[in-house]
Amino acid sequence: MPLCETDLRQLRAPDKVMKLSRLGSIHQSRLSFMRILLRRLQNENWQFDRPVFEIDACGVGYAVYSARGPERTYSLVAFSHDLPEEKRSDRVIADAWDATFTLFDGVPSSQDIERLVRNVPLQEAGRISQKELSLSRANRSARLWEHVVDALAKGEQPDIQKIEAVGYLMRTTAVYGSGKFGAADREMIADRPEFQSPFQVEMLSVFLTRAFVRDLVEHVAKMKGGENAVKLNPQIAQRIGIGNSTGLGMAPFLLNHPVLFNNWIAAREQAAARVCAVQHATRSEIKLFSELLERSILSAEHWTTEHRTQAEKIAVFKKDLKCLQQLADSIDETTEYPWSRLCTWSEQELALEGQEFLISLILEPYGALVDDLASTMAADNTPTFRIAGAMPLGDLRTVLEQVYGWALNIDWDAHHNKARAWYVSEEKLEPRLGERFKEPIEEYEQPLAPGRDAAALYRALSHWPSDKNTAQFLLRHPEYRHIVRRVQIVNQASYAEIRDNTIASDVLPIDMLRCKLAFFGAVQFDPRSDRWVRINMYANAPYPEDLSTHFDDFWVYPAFGREI
Repeated sequence: MPLCETDLRQLRAPDKVMKLSRLGSIHQSRLSFMRILLRRLQNENWQFDRPVFEIDACGVGYAVYSARGPERTYSLVAFSHDLPEEKRSDRVIADAWDATFTLFDGVPSSQDIERLVRNVPLQEAGRISQKELSLSRANRSARLWEHVVDALAKGEQPDIQKIEAVGYLMRTTAVYGSGKFGAADREMIADRPEFQSPFQVEMLSVFLTRAFVRDLVEHVAKMKGGENAVKLNPQIAQRIGIGNSTGLGMAPFLLNHPVLFNNWIAAREQAAARVCAVQHATRSEIKLFSELLERSILSAEHWTTEHRTQAEKIAVFKKDLKCLQQLADSIDETTEYPWSRLCTWSEQELALEGQEFLISLILEPYGALVDDLASTMAADNTPTFRIAGAMPLGDLRTVLEQVYGWALNIDWDAHHNKARAWYVSEEKLEPRLGERFKEPIEEYEQPLAPGRDAAALYRALSHWPSDKNTAQFLLRHPEYRHIVRRVQIVNQASYAEIRDNTIASDVLPIDMLRCKLAFFGAVQFDPRSDRWVRINMYANAPYPEDLSTHFDDFWVYPAFGREI
């Protein structure tokens, strides 16, 4: 279909983009936080070393991994523990782990190490200082760790099929930052260029953790096998990432940070609009797109899960990729607006998983066109958003109709439309989702149902004259302050709100988790229920020592089938 340049540059409507089913189908892209970090580390020629590796024959001790940038140095301080099998747990209520970590601002002194030894292994039960930027922990993969140790100790390489089936030797169960447990607040480091994009502290911590885990498994194998032991084949090591188990604690983040969330989605949408406005693709751009699509088809064959819904989505996704490949093969240098045509076609022919994958894939040949958007994805939360008390209630009502029209048509008295309630666990101070009519939790409910609250505000405004202002209304009804503030935020940030019922009986929190983790750069999503998921981070990425020699920005699209 013919498209003019104005049409091509239009962003997709929030009513379309911000549905949970679509957000839960997003894939990693050039604007994912892991890839943003690695490009910076490579472009700025960061240097890495391991000044300390005090690990004994049992694999217990600590190590320090330093990353030296143009202006500052950061050090991962890693502790390896002797954890009994019966204490190994991915649950947030666990109190012991195979390894614990902190990212230190600078190079730690012996006094710093002594302090960290007393606190980091305790995680929440300990306290760190403003010299520390993150706190994290990880457990070994029960399926893979011993296999790799035994193989290396015998002078053999591990079974590549087992490596690919699991994907990681350790998985993190939490990576905390931004002021938790005494760590530095984000405001203290937000002006540093290396941390300008979101979650760069956490992504750096996990990147260095991956190097530590590789070194640790080789060290344990050496202690076991002596002269017979060998190191991991570099190509096998590259395929190993860091796993992660993420549950409900992460889900409300997108609701609690509307401006930040808006900036993530807006950057991705703007990037797609820029690429769709390309009138003619070059031969090299088409070749790269086709190559990465072929790699993705092969990669999808390695994407496994026991979760029925995700398995069904993967099956459809595989078929859609083949259909996409057939159409993409017809693109050449004479095709008018090729990427816009592909996206328009996908909305008619592909499922959501395939549509959103295509949005990510068309960005790949155009780093020079879209990578600058990484600098727009953060949000300064220091100033409190002030409610515009002078806004006429007629204007407030109009915004409600435009943004929350979907919510105004819901029967909020029906039990199935408000079956769930978000609350905070007293034991771990983590968000939970409970059954409103089966558990005594309603009085502890958190304001994480903006659709319901917006509908209640709209009803409350129905008897107020349009020329009265917001301040007058809130003086009489202060209970609506939180949703008025939110409505005014969304009026300025159109992608700030999830436009779905977050407390319905059929809500899938996994969609929120998937969306956030995709922006991190995660792949191979493996849901274990509708409330928690396992993923892999940095699989196939270069290690720190590789960044200066053979960095490949497309590492996230592995070349499966390559001989090892």
